[in-house]
Amino acid sequence: MYDFDRYIERRGSGAIKYDGLKQWYGDSELLPMWVADMDFATPDFIIDALKQRLDHPIFGYTIEPERYRPSIVEWLYNRHGWKIESGWISFIPGIVKGIGMAISALLQPGDKIIIQPPVYHPFRMVAEHNGCEVVENPLRQEVDGSYTMDLEHLDSIAAGCKMLILANPHNPVGILWSKETLIRLAEICSKHNIIVISDEIHSDMALWGGKHIPFASVSDKAAQCSITFGAPSKTFNIAGIVASYAVVPNNKLRERFYGWMEGNELNQPNIFATIATIAAFDNGEQWRQEMIEYIEGNIEFVEQFCSQYIPQIKPIRPQASYLVWLDCRGLNLNHEQIVELFTKRAKLALNDGAMFGREGNCFMRLNVGTTRAVLTTALEQLKSAVEQL
Repeated sequence: MYDFDRYIERRGSGAIKYDGLKQWYGDSELLPMWVADMDFATPDFIIDALKQRLDHPIFGYTIEPERYRPSIVEWLYNRHGWKIESGWISFIPGIVKGIGMAISALLQPGDKIIIQPPVYHPFRMVAEHNGCEVVENPLRQEVDGSYTMDLEHLDSIAAGCKMLILANPHNPVGILWSKETLIRLAEICSKHNIIVISDEIHSDMALWGGKHIPFASVSDKAAQCSITFGAPSKTFNIAGIVASYAVVPNNKLRERFYGWMEGNELNQPNIFATIATIAAFDNGEQWRQEMIEYIEGNIEFVEQFCSQYIPQIKPIRPQASYLVWLDCRGLNLNHEQIVELFTKRAKLALNDGAMFGREGNCFMRLNVGTTRAVLTTALEQLKSAVEQL
């Protein structure tokens, strides 16, 4: 049994989540519930593997370990039933960086890229900073608060677009997309010759027995039009090591993308990335299951607390990840007032929902990847702030 109730002081460690508070929020004393990493200790089997390499006193140029690619191949098959070939894989130095590299390798300035807001804000940032035009295909919010893809709208705007960036599972809402939805998405994108970049970094964090479906696995059309990005980073809390990878089944697309990366020497992993990946995927299933169970308990705690003490705020239960999308419209405040309530009155640092698109107005994103005690403190502070309205 792993101890997820153990408090670890992170201030002074260089963690953006803590040591970046002054820069991003202007207040270093806020309780941080924002950046998407967890406050749990990185699993011992990863630390031990890194320590073993650190025992060797020379850190020169290294080759890719023989076990690196098979560990990814086996993990994707055992966890998600997706059968891939080792030759489809390449290391990438981070998923957002990978999206930027794919844009640089495959598109031209002025090309159109589709995003599906409210969605992870770097999707828009990377597209625009690379000179591309962003085209929005907003998710549709249903009466019960859940979200679905508006595939009819997508089909109507897709002509002339070159790329779609997919969050699978979705961030910030935490949706596990159905096979039917992904098949239809692939049909539309294939028809319009659109490359799909599928960000699947939260894929190993499906909750309550849910099943993540890799986009490229749903059909041949999906496989042939897609680049999939994954990593052990979120699941095993090693984002700082930068251990992401790409999977590209289409030969021509792979040659273009990987050729560009090789030409710019961006496909070589750092000395610790492969070691951490192998350790995570070869030894991590028990830890992953226990972590998921703890996160589920945290989400249920948020739901119960809000229902009992802050009914104006409605958490939308994620199907994957440790990020909870909070619907704050019941507070009857405008968005700026909601942000002020959280930061100035409750003394909490959450992600401002508006950063994910205008559809995020009056929403906030809460990171529950922390101890139950810290989460309780955060909710108590929020409760007190709401009571003083």
